[in-house]
Amino acid sequence: MRLTILGGGGFRVPLVYGALLGDHAEGRVSHVTLYDEDSGRLRAMARVLADQAEGIADAPAVTATTDLDEALRGADFVFSAIRVGGLEGRAADERIALAEGVLGQETVGAGGIAYGLRTVPVAREIARRVARTAPDAWVINFTNPAGVVTEAMAEELGDRVIGICDSPVGLGRRIARLLGARPEEAWIDYVGLNHLGWVRGLRIGGRDELPRLLADARALESFEEGRLFGAEWLRSLGAIPNEYLHYYYFNRDTVRAYQEVKQTRGAFLRDQQRGFYAEAGRPDTGPGAALAAWDRTRAEREATYMAENREVAGVGEREESDLQSGGYEKVALALMRAIARDERATLILNVRNRGTLSVLDAEAVIEVPCLVDANGAHPVAVDPLPLHAVGLVASVKAAEREVLAAARSGSRADAVKAFALHPLVDSVGVARRLVTGYAAEHPGLGYLR
Repeated sequence: MRLTILGGGGFRVPLVYGALLGDHAEGRVSHVTLYDEDSGRLRAMARVLADQAEGIADAPAVTATTDLDEALRGADFVFSAIRVGGLEGRAADERIALAEGVLGQETVGAGGIAYGLRTVPVAREIARRVARTAPDAWVINFTNPAGVVTEAMAEELGDRVIGICDSPVGLGRRIARLLGARPEEAWIDYVGLNHLGWVRGLRIGGRDELPRLLADARALESFEEGRLFGAEWLRSLGAIPNEYLHYYYFNRDTVRAYQEVKQTRGAFLRDQQRGFYAEAGRPDTGPGAALAAWDRTRAEREATYMAENREVAGVGEREESDLQSGGYEKVALALMRAIARDERATLILNVRNRGTLSVLDAEAVIEVPCLVDANGAHPVAVDPLPLHAVGLVASVKAAEREVLAAARSGSRADAVKAFALHPLVDSVGVARRLVTGYAAEHPGLGYLR
C-alpha cells in the first residue's frame, strides 16, 4: 500500500512515519512518498525518517519529490498536511489581527479566516489533481483550518476526503482515564465543528459516566481542559468543551494575553523550526542526530502549547500527562486500516453532515463520531445541539461558507463578510481593515479584488 504525504517536509511527519513503523500487519503501508515545494525541508525530514527506520528491516521505503503529479501517481492514500504561507504567514496572521484587537489564532477567529482564504484555493487545486491523477485514492486531510479545507476538497472529491484532528481524541482519552475506563472501550458523545466541539457524554458499558465527573470538582480540575475552563463553568455547560473553545468563552482575556507576550505562537514556532531544519539538514550530521534534534524541538513545542491560555486560567505549566499528543497519527493509521482492510472502527472525524445536525445543510463538514469501513466514514446519529452551541456552530459555519465563496469568486466583499460574520470579529470596520492588511501582507491573497 502506498501513502503520499503532501507537506512532506512538515514538522509532524515523523509522528505519522513512527506509527507506520509499528504496523506489521498484512496490507500495511510499504512505501511513503514525501511531497513538498521546499527541497531543503524535504532533505531534513528524509534524514529524520531514516534515523527512525534505522535497524527496522521492514520499514516502509521513503522517497521525496517536489513534483505533485509524481507524488500522487499510484497512491492509495494521500495525507494533506500543507501550510500555505508557512510559519511566516502564521506569524503575520497573528500580528495583524492582534493590532486590531481581535484574535489571530491559526484556526480560530481572524487568523483562521486569513489562513483559510490563503489555503482553500490551493486545497481545491490539490483535490482536482488527486481526482485526475489518483482517482481511487482516499484523502485524509490534516491541513488547517481542517473543517473548511475538508469542505473545500469535498467539492471535488466527495466522501473520499476525510478530515482528522487530534483534539477530540486527546480530550476523550483524558476523560475516560479519569473515569477509570480504557479509552478504546468508551463511547464518546462528541459533536460540533473542527476546533468547536463538546463532549456531552461518555458511555462505559452503556452507562453515561460524564455526570459523575461533572459532580467531582477535584477530578474536573485534574486534567487540562478542566483546569482551563474551571469546574464551575463546565458544570454550567453540562459538557466538556474542546480546548479551542477557551478562545470563545474567555476571548477578551486571551486576546489581552496574546497582545502582551513578547512573541506570538506562530513567531515562536517559526524561529524554533528554522533552527531545527538548519540543524537536521546539515550534511555532516552523524547517525541519529536529525532525530534527536526533532525530539528536542517537539518536546519544547508541546510544553509551550496554549501557554497564554493557561496563563489566563492561572494554571501554570502543562503536566506530564498532558504532554502526550492527542495521537492524530494513530487516528490516521486506524482510518487507513478500516478502509483498506475493512476493519470496522469508530473514530471522531470531519465529514459531510448528511442530516446529522439539523441546524446545518447536508454538505457542511462537521466533527462527530463516525463508523468507518471499506466504504469510508459514516457519521453516527447524534442528539440535537443545545441552543448555546447552535448559535456558535451556525455563525462559525456561516463565516466558513463566506471563506469558500471568497476563494471561489475572488471578491473582496465576500472576504469582508467572512471576517465580519465571525463571532470573534466585532465590527464590519475591523473586518475591512483586516482584509486590507492581510491582502497587503500575503501574496497568496492577491486574488482578492
